[in-house]
Amino acid sequence: MSTDSTSAASPVAAAGPATLDRIASVRISSVILPLAVPISDAKVLTGRQRPMTEVAMLFAEITTESGHEGVGFGYSKRAGGPGQFAHAKEIAPVLIGEDPSDIAKIWDKLVWAGASVGRSGLSVQAIAAFDIALWDLKAKRAGLPLAKLLGAHRDSVRTYNTSGGFLHAPIEEVLEKSSAAVAAGIGGIKIKVGQPDSAADLARVAAVREHLGAGVPLMVDANQQWDRATARRMCRALDGYDLVWIEEPLDAYDAEGHAMLAATFDTPIATGEMLTSVAEHAELIRLRGADIVQPDAPRIGGITPFLKVMGLADHAGLSLAPHFAMEIHVHLAAAYAREPWVEHFEWLDPLFDEHLEISGGRMHVSDRPGLGVTISEQARAWTVATANIVG
Repeated sequence: MSTDSTSAASPVAAAGPATLDRIASVRISSVILPLAVPISDAKVLTGRQRPMTEVAMLFAEITTESGHEGVGFGYSKRAGGPGQFAHAKEIAPVLIGEDPSDIAKIWDKLVWAGASVGRSGLSVQAIAAFDIALWDLKAKRAGLPLAKLLGAHRDSVRTYNTSGGFLHAPIEEVLEKSSAAVAAGIGGIKIKVGQPDSAADLARVAAVREHLGAGVPLMVDANQQWDRATARRMCRALDGYDLVWIEEPLDAYDAEGHAMLAATFDTPIATGEMLTSVAEHAELIRLRGADIVQPDAPRIGGITPFLKVMGLADHAGLSLAPHFAMEIHVHLAAAYAREPWVEHFEWLDPLFDEHLEISGGRMHVSDRPGLGVTISEQARAWTVATANIVG
């Protein structure tokens, strides 16, 4: 583990009477979370990616002059973790001296600090950890769960499990894990499709649907591996399985193709997890490229831009199903006007001392302030790099 200390040099506006606190220090950490088994989805089977063996986490811990603290995190799969950490370390000094309540202002300041590398992708993913930490801090200072600070529509959200349905697992294992998830109180099951052999995909879906019965919500995810012609054929074949949605049937940036599928077939189309800016989501929504929008707060720059996407989606009358990072998304989904879904993954459990309660097909918002999580000693042990920024 390496440690680096940096002093801030950014100018700070003179304080007015409304500024009651300022950011005194920031600690960022790169943590490598190992996975129990290599994970494969259709991107691996089609040769586009290698199996996933770890998740690179970026943590931000922010402390104010008054002693308030907030923690946030982002992540990267397969590649990008060192880059996120490096960019976060480079722009973090602009946080020092800012009022932690001024989150939108701080987000703009961070994005302009790194504007030469753009306003999407890795640059905003590095910002996400800071932004999420500031929202956690604000909710903790108010003594409220983040969902309640934002204004919750509900205290629990529908949840579905993905981690048991990957393509590296034989169908017998998928069936066993789906039964275990339902028995544990999870409300729906998602399995991966998008293999080079479409018949194998359909056989897999048929087996899971028969095993679960008609009463359990079932989703499928092709991870962007179909072209338009294949997607049309597969959507037509899948229409008969009473699916909640078909996810990422096409390349993530083919909003027009997704819109064609959404307008043609009965099964809803879900996409959006790979988009990394509000602008990209706005275009997807403008073109009606999804029935169910799947933004990911760490991927689009944090909670501040996520709330903008939520507003656009709600105005368009769309459903919401945030991707991954359930520790964050349970709060954001609880604050969405339309009944959402939140994806359940147990992968991040070792990183935190607290875990979410799941029962009756729903994920529950805890009564703990902020995000309701603290970084575990195991996460500290998996830390490979740190940087401390002080005033």
